[in-house]
This record gives sequence, structure tokens and C-alpha cells, in this order.
Amino acid sequence: MPEDSARREPELLTITEAAELLRAPVATLRYWRHLGTGPRSFRLGRRVFYRSDDLHSWIDAQRRQAGIVRP
Repeated sequence: MPEDSARREPELLTITEAAELLRAPVATLRYWRHLGTGPRSFRLGRRVFYRSDDLHSWIDAQRRQAGIVRP
């Protein structure tokens, strides 16, 4: 039976995986996290994670802020 995508938990990405998705260096994500300007992230123990939904929402917000309209 297929899972209902609305009820499925968003995928968690490590900082390295998030950097690959954003095509940015890991150091940049760490700097944005320090400034509080990057995508929403959180810690579980010592590791930093990003929810894929939060990354895509942040990307969309950056596009809107830059005046780029989604086709």
C-alpha cells in the first residue's frame, strides 16, 4: 500500500547533503547558520540536519526575493 505523501515525514539531510543540493560549500552553510540567514536547520546531538521541505521553501523564498517568478 503506497504511503500518503501528505502524511509522510520530510526527508532529513545532513549539512553535506544540503550543501550538495544548494550547490554551495559546506562552509557557506555553516556561515549562514552562524548568521541566521540560511535555510532552517536543527541539531540532533552534535549533527546538524536540514529538512528537505525547509530547503525547498528557502530556495523559493530566495527566488521571490530576487524577483524571479516561478514559471
